[in-house]
Amino acid sequence: MQNLKSFTLKTLTVVVVLGTLVTLSAQAVPRHRSELAFVANQSSNNLYVYTVEKNGELLPVSGSPISAGGSPNSVAVVPSGRFAYVADVIPGGVTGFSIAENGGVTSIPGSPFAAPTGTAFVITDPGGRFLYALNCGADCSGTGSGNIAAYTIDQGTGALTPVAGSPFTAGQWPYSLALDPTGQFAYVANAGSGDVYAFAINSLSGVLTQIGSSLPAGTRPLSIVVDPWSQFVYTANTGSSNVSAFSINFDGTLSSVVGSPFSAGAFTSAIAASPNGHFVVVSAGPGAFVYSIEATGALRSVTGSPFVAGTGPNGVSIDPTDGFVYLVNAGSDNVSGYIFNSSSGKLTPVKGSPFSAGAVAAGIATAPAPLHQ
Repeated sequence: MQNLKSFTLKTLTVVVVLGTLVTLSAQAVPRHRSELAFVANQSSNNLYVYTVEKNGELLPVSGSPISAGGSPNSVAVVPSGRFAYVADVIPGGVTGFSIAENGGVTSIPGSPFAAPTGTAFVITDPGGRFLYALNCGADCSGTGSGNIAAYTIDQGTGALTPVAGSPFTAGQWPYSLALDPTGQFAYVANAGSGDVYAFAINSLSGVLTQIGSSLPAGTRPLSIVVDPWSQFVYTANTGSSNVSAFSINFDGTLSSVVGSPFSAGAFTSAIAASPNGHFVVVSAGPGAFVYSIEATGALRSVTGSPFVAGTGPNGVSIDPTDGFVYLVNAGSDNVSGYIFNSSSGKLTPVKGSPFSAGAVAAGIATAPAPLHQ
């Protein structure tokens, strides 16, 4: 854990996770299901679970927080909301939870599930059939260059079974992965080698096959996102405090966008794309930097950006009502909530924000509560 801790101190305790994104609108749409938010807290070794109120406030559910392995750094929820998974950096692995409609959390049989050392990030595919865990090796208390572990998700129990051929090789210290909305391609940001790998996904098995050559990003890219129309890929580069942009070719390979990289705040840690395809939200420096996406994929800062958050803004997520953006703050151990205007990109603080979280709040995900178990 020495390398992870030293890097954390250098970056104002920034540890990153890419949150799941959903469609945004200027005003929230009427609800048909309750919604939940999950925050992984690295130093308190637990998971906070909240209900997302209609005005965007976060209220802890009964029994929250709950133990979530060693140094939890990232959390992912399947689209149905039935299962949540946490990446445990120490000793490395994935802790799985079954989620009740009221936000109650119970351990999935067989959890925690083994993964290579230094598990920093988890994400599920758009169909909720596969889970990918990124292991950043020697950079995150583990050994070696790191890799990508892949699992099938049991649709009844949520248990994980390793995919044949897993783990898969990426660059040095892979830290974040994003999938295109169709689930055909995956893109990995490698913090150590400072580049992006592209993979084709076998829709039947979940196997990853590298396509094309890696492309350089900025220094220490820790977060990556694909826009909702599968046109562009963006990385948040913590070491160089900027955002790299790539266009997606017809075969899933990448090309650099003219003008990339685009300047951001110090310790650019996480990035999220609004699924209307108009904006990206980046956590860095004083808070949330919002950019509009031009037709070419270039980024242009939105008026009023950056919007103030807590200390050490970190992971980003947007809840399923289409109206709220959340940033976890690793330095102040809380969550900043905003009402998002998807016409202008403006963020307005939610009533009661920031909301208390655990020690070194590292990753956040939002999802609809499951309708049944």
